[in-house]
Amino acid sequence: MTAHVTDEDTAADTAATAAGGAARAASTATTAAIPVTVAPVSVTAVAPPAETPTAGPGAPPTRVRPGRRRGWAGVLRRWRPTPWPALRATAEQTFRATLLTAFRPTLLTAATAGAAAGVTVGPSGPTTGAPAHAAGAGSTGTRTGAGTKTKTGAETAAENRTARTAPLPPGPATAPWRPRFPQGRGLEAVSLLYLLVQLTLVVPHLAHVLGWDETVYVSQVDPRTPAAFFSAPRSRGISVLVSPVLAVTDSVLALRIALALLSTAALYAAYRVWRPLLGPVTTALAALVFSGLWIAQISGPEAMPNLWVALGAVAATGLFLRAPREPNARWWLAACLAGVALMRVPDAAWLGLPLLATAGCVRSHRRTLPYLLGGLAVGATQWTVEAYSRFGGVPQRLHVSGATEGGMHPHLNFYNAWRSLNGPELCRPCSGPVHHPELTLWWLALPLLALAALAVALRERRTGSPADRTLVPLAVAVCLSVPYLFLLSYSAPRFLLPAYALLALPVGGLLIRAARPRPALAVTVGCLVALQLVAQYPVLHRMTAQVAFLDQRYRVAADDLNALGLRAPCLLVGSHAQPVGYDAGCASAATKGNNRNTTPSSVLRRAERMPTAVLTTDARRPPHYARDWTRHPLPGTDGWTAWLAPAPGASR
Repeated sequence: MTAHVTDEDTAADTAATAAGGAARAASTATTAAIPVTVAPVSVTAVAPPAETPTAGPGAPPTRVRPGRRRGWAGVLRRWRPTPWPALRATAEQTFRATLLTAFRPTLLTAATAGAAAGVTVGPSGPTTGAPAHAAGAGSTGTRTGAGTKTKTGAETAAENRTARTAPLPPGPATAPWRPRFPQGRGLEAVSLLYLLVQLTLVVPHLAHVLGWDETVYVSQVDPRTPAAFFSAPRSRGISVLVSPVLAVTDSVLALRIALALLSTAALYAAYRVWRPLLGPVTTALAALVFSGLWIAQISGPEAMPNLWVALGAVAATGLFLRAPREPNARWWLAACLAGVALMRVPDAAWLGLPLLATAGCVRSHRRTLPYLLGGLAVGATQWTVEAYSRFGGVPQRLHVSGATEGGMHPHLNFYNAWRSLNGPELCRPCSGPVHHPELTLWWLALPLLALAALAVALRERRTGSPADRTLVPLAVAVCLSVPYLFLLSYSAPRFLLPAYALLALPVGGLLIRAARPRPALAVTVGCLVALQLVAQYPVLHRMTAQVAFLDQRYRVAADDLNALGLRAPCLLVGSHAQPVGYDAGCASAATKGNNRNTTPSSVLRRAERMPTAVLTTDARRPPHYARDWTRHPLPGTDGWTAWLAPAPGASR
């Protein structure tokens, strides 16, 4: 009896044999020849097509382990007449995950070899091309009986060595293990964590009073209190931001919660811009590294502009990089620059400098030049108008602003920035002790990590990879830190928030790049990041308690002044007159210092019309114009004293 063999049968035999050989290529248990006997069949060798040889250097690779092919072929023949497409579909449905990832290339190669060998059916039965490893030239095997073949030990050993040394196909079994990083919702999780920290660790401490600078910004739009003196370096963006809340309520707690929600949304929106550029993992890590800083957490619910400048700079830089491929990003870029300029015009100028230089030098970014200039011009319009109405022009306002800051001249301010890294909120002068110096190592390592990210970017640039996603944020971060590290003589932790927010992007990319292919290094990086985040908690706890204690003194002093009869409309003069006057409902003034906005003679004239007091914070005598005024110590304020002027009309 003669078996009928079709083309599909032969291809199925070869494919199944290749799959079995690939799955067992690493095993060396069978080294002797295994004789296999099949049913008698009339097989004649047919020459293969000339264009596709079945043996020699040009033959397709069929990694088949000898001694097992005939057994698989016998099993598959019992399934006849199953064609090759149906067999492949059945195998893929049964072992889809394994076949498609590991053995599909081998199966396709074997199927191609079977089709090239060809199978024909003649009058005397089927004829097929002999496999290269069974009937090729140079074979030393012998036939015993009808259809029985026995291989020599040398031939079997040689083929076993070939099977052991042949490379395995790529797949899950051979691919090296790599750590898997969380994907998808990482940025959302970081934003929610940032909000949770603000609401639980910051807002409860600052829920009742405002800080010194906060009272200046809030009083500009609070309809219940007189506006405090607005100095030349300030911009009115934060006043515009809080105006909707103050139009509804005067609750400090409501203002803190609203700012916490807005800062969380701004954090997500700013770093969300970078997700198409850096990927979700790097973006989430950068947001986590920045939002984990204590100064970023305490600045969220505060009415201060530095955090908003930082997040605006992050968004503007990312939109600038996306603008050549996304025309709509140019409009958003202009809006971000306008918002930053509304918050702080000098910072907006330093932000726009590297972006304008890049747009002028790189052809693909030149179309963003009008949007850059337009956004900066729109945001600085109010500041410019105020400069001409109050100071006589932009140069005059810049001159007054520099004098208020203590003189803007070249000055290495690294030491002051390091001393104020963990507090106080304003280091002027920086003469106090350094708090937790062991927790400042990250600040010293930050320049090294930035340089390493720069080196990696330059190396990849030579290989054709884009480097602007690292170079541009680094350049913007350096420019934004120039006035605070090289031009000022004092420091505050919030001054460098824009630089921290931008440096987190290339540093986060560097950490992910270093940790992804190395499991041990990934664990080390994760531990270091976690240690940095945990180390920020004691600093945050100490600073929130310190700020709350100082702000509470403002409220106690205001209550004492109200008890002494100083009620609106009234005037308070002195070094802490702005925050105490806001809580007391009085106007504030200063005759000396950086916030000087009146003269002694003007104070005396106003004292004749309204209740007036001078506030001193030490045991020294009051100013000469108030030496005859009544002295009233303020209990609970650590030595503060109020000097009340005679009641209006009493001297007449």
